[in-house]
Amino acid sequence: MAHICHISSIEDGNLAVYARLTEAQLRNELHPEHGLFIAESPKVIRVAMEAGYVPESILCEERHIEGDARDIVERLDNVTVYTGSRELLAQLTGYTLTRGVLAAMRRPSLPSVQSICEKSRRLCIIDAVCDSTNVGAIFRSAAALGMDGILLTRDSCDPLNRRAVRVSMGTVFLVPWTWIDDIDEVHGFGFKTAAMALTDNSIPLDSPLLRDVERIALIMGTEGDGLPQSVISSADYTVRIPMHHGVDSLNVAAASAVAFWELRKR
Repeated sequence: MAHICHISSIEDGNLAVYARLTEAQLRNELHPEHGLFIAESPKVIRVAMEAGYVPESILCEERHIEGDARDIVERLDNVTVYTGSRELLAQLTGYTLTRGVLAAMRRPSLPSVQSICEKSRRLCIIDAVCDSTNVGAIFRSAAALGMDGILLTRDSCDPLNRRAVRVSMGTVFLVPWTWIDDIDEVHGFGFKTAAMALTDNSIPLDSPLLRDVERIALIMGTEGDGLPQSVISSADYTVRIPMHHGVDSLNVAAASAVAFWELRKR
């Protein structure tokens, strides 16, 4: 049974996870086994719980305890649900809660690059994409369009960033992912790499050269600068999405969805 705790002061030390800890502090680089992340909105929290995540605590507007979050609260065993008015919780967190509910959850142990590669035929490699909204959207498209896993370079946004989790609609809990230090490592598991980039020698996304590749990893770069030349040079293919009306390219999240669909498992 959950413990309902009405907030009497926003200075309560037990609420630091919601009010005063930065994303970096939540992640806890020194002791990752103690790291936390924040899941926002009942729908996202449900997806996390169904994937096996257990909340450490919940922050919930009073009206949602018997409303949108009732089923979540009823499933909790020996977990504290901190509650107060909408205005008080916004004062505590510094923003208005999406659907009135947050959950602090323990960060999982991540799989190895090897374990993801061995079980996959279609991968996305996210290279230095720092925008949390784009990372969340890429995960949502990857889940919807059948990608087997996602690998991220360490200068990319953390997929368990609060906004990335929310934009992904919880799909960060469904698609296997981990960090990768050397993109070329996937070649050792039989993958061909396809760098999405605008270059003179790129091939169109619907090229017959790509359709029959058994194992392919799509490399998506940050907007603006795009992929580093070193990444493009080491890729097996450089790929572009044909554009019209003078448009040079798509947002990286939109481009990923187009590429995932075109190169889906058949």
